[in-house]
Amino acid sequence: MYESFYKLNAKPFQLSPDPRFFFGSQGHKRAMSYLRYGLSQGEGFIIITGGVGTGKTTLVRALFEDLAKENVVAAQLVTTHLEADDTLRMAAASFGLAHEGASKAAILKNLETFLLARTREGKRVLLVIDEAQNLPVASLEELRMLSNFQEDGRALLQSFLLGQEEFKATLQLDGLEQLRQRVIAAYHLEPLSAEESREYIEHRLKLVGWNRDPEITAAAYGEIFTYTTGVPRKINTFCDRLMLFGYLEELHKLDIEQVREVIAELRQESPVMEAVLGRPVDTPTTPVGFSYSQEREQRDGLEDRVSILEGRIDILEKAFRRLLETGRR
Repeated sequence: MYESFYKLNAKPFQLSPDPRFFFGSQGHKRAMSYLRYGLSQGEGFIIITGGVGTGKTTLVRALFEDLAKENVVAAQLVTTHLEADDTLRMAAASFGLAHEGASKAAILKNLETFLLARTREGKRVLLVIDEAQNLPVASLEELRMLSNFQEDGRALLQSFLLGQEEFKATLQLDGLEQLRQRVIAAYHLEPLSAEESREYIEHRLKLVGWNRDPEITAAAYGEIFTYTTGVPRKINTFCDRLMLFGYLEELHKLDIEQVREVIAELRQESPVMEAVLGRPVDTPTTPVGFSYSQEREQRDGLEDRVSILEGRIDILEKAFRRLLETGRR
């Protein structure tokens, strides 16, 4: 909605990972260097960890963009809670290999044949496993076993493991000693600094044609950093909302007051989202036989949430009307 108002040629703060918007912070540059180093070694495991929303997937997508120019066959596997055999099936599927109804032995043979063929063509094969913290030890051990495929002493497969912070603890479990021995590099992504957060926001805006409209003040940048703690995904979510706010209020300058107003709106909405998604996280379960006063308090709380939701609908209706009016001009 706000793109045309601010004369932008695309949405700058989308949530889906897009390598076009890759921002090389100090941490992300170093992580990319580790990935590149791993590629140059052609064996073992490279591990990248980081909190939710710190940019691990975008990092890999940016790497894949570069790999398109090189002699590398790469596939990405986004895991859930896969058991060992399912992990092998998903790995085979990621490379386009037959796996439905096949036995474990057949899947391993298909993978080995595929890896040998690519190697003999002079290509390297890379498997990237995202959300690796969801994998049980048995699944990680199956991935480690895939690294045993070799020809003339040369590994046929290299793996990158991307996981959230708890994956670091998983890797220290007793059953993963052999996998740890094959890790050739590991890096943990931290959130952006205050200065990097500002550079990140401006980087994304400039990529879509931003010409300092809206102007964002230094105080606004500071408040955005405080609220988002430098996590790229949080910055995207917040700045998208801030730009929408500026559009609705027809503002060409966003200062700390506007940032705080959007923060207040988001904090008001959080109970509504919790009500939609389920019981609020920090609200204890109500015991059986609760009193009338408790019931009334719950009803009043629900009415407050409905009121907030109605307010947000009014804002969206206003935005829709403005969009229609713009289209008629």
